[in-house]
Amino acid sequence: MTKILYDVETMKFSTYFESFTKSRLKDCFKENETLVFVVMPGNLAKAVGKGGSNVKKISQKLKKQVKIIEFNEDITKFIAKAIYPVRNVEIEFKDNNVIIHCPDTKTKGLIYGREKERLKSLSSLVKRYFKINEIKIE
Repeated sequence: MTKILYDVETMKFSTYFESFTKSRLKDCFKENETLVFVVMPGNLAKAVGKGGSNVKKISQKLKKQVKIIEFNEDITKFIAKAIYPVRNVEIEFKDNNVIIHCPDTKTKGLIYGREKERLKSLSSLVKRYFKINEIKIE
């Protein structure tokens, strides 16, 4: 877990997001050119909107790519939501390490991303809320 500090711009994005979607926000941060909004449990559907309409409108208004993730106290469920749409993986948490068991190389590739970008992004996201050493893909 890292200490989270917000700048004025992030606060504006958070306020706009909450007032527009009427959903409760846990966190908001910029990752490369994407704005990541982490909503409280049970607020994902409201935040995304019907057919992803809220995501599209917010993305157009803020002129940035938007990603919405639902928070969960259970680290394995949180990671499963964070790597969506990747499914059929088994997530295990032991000795402060997260192990993601993939059924095939295609799934592994989806989680790693080009030059391990997605894995780095996932790791920093998870370390923001949970005390972990590393994420391993098997």
